[in-house]
Amino acid sequence: MKKYNWSLKRSVLYAIASLIMVGCAGEQAAVRPQPAAAVASSTVAVAETERDAKKILTSMAEFMAKSPRFSVNLSSSYEVLQESGQKIEFGESRKITVSRPNGLRVEVEHSDGEKHLVMYDGREITTFSPTQNVYAQVPKPGGIDEAVTYFLKDLHMRLPLAALLLSRLPAELERRTQALDYVEKDVIHGTPVHHLAGRTETVDYQVWIPAGVQPLPLRIVLTYKNALGQPSFRAQFSDWNLAPEIQDNQFAFTPPEGARKIAFLAQLPQIALKGPTKPEQSGGQK
Repeated sequence: MKKYNWSLKRSVLYAIASLIMVGCAGEQAAVRPQPAAAVASSTVAVAETERDAKKILTSMAEFMAKSPRFSVNLSSSYEVLQESGQKIEFGESRKITVSRPNGLRVEVEHSDGEKHLVMYDGREITTFSPTQNVYAQVPKPGGIDEAVTYFLKDLHMRLPLAALLLSRLPAELERRTQALDYVEKDVIHGTPVHHLAGRTETVDYQVWIPAGVQPLPLRIVLTYKNALGQPSFRAQFSDWNLAPEIQDNQFAFTPPEGARKIAFLAQLPQIALKGPTKPEQSGGQK
């Protein structure tokens, strides 16, 4: 199956530079003291901007976390650093369907046409590759939050923007964000949006949130600043639906004819320690 080195997939967060006026060589620039009232006014304006940014981000997080169900389409791209030092951009499209607390379906199609499917029904996590007709499955009761955390941390699988699926999204953003700025008011496809920029220990992020009663993100950029070359991941959101039609079998996986069951790569050391297994239980990560 197609493999990606996720540590290499991510570009640089747009910076807003300050212009610094300096005098000519040998000359000392005169600095006029700023009136106390002006300093106070400036401090208040900065504080209000910071509060506005946090309020907007929190409203988005709380709105998503409290939405019992939703579906959305994503058009995304990510950079892969080549051995030559050049960055090459690859694309993928996703359709995400969430039905809390136990229903999750992520349909992925890469730019080369390869497709993948990730499903959760409250009992099992399943990944399926139609191209090779193979699937991996592991039991994980508890709900979407537990399943997504296990998928990322224990199975070491890739799921971009996974935090947006969690009911604890507000707490996650509060815990991880070390700095947050209001960049500007913007317009995306005719929709007024707030452009915010935040920083975590490992990722710089930008998010564009509509200035309305449904603060669902329309664009996100992630920059993995500690990764070699600081690659980036970009996503455009479209077709948000807060009342999608859910089918009874939408989150349960039924293997198609001839499908072969394999193991997640993270499970292989455990399988080796337990000794030989049935042929259909061995294999590699998709």
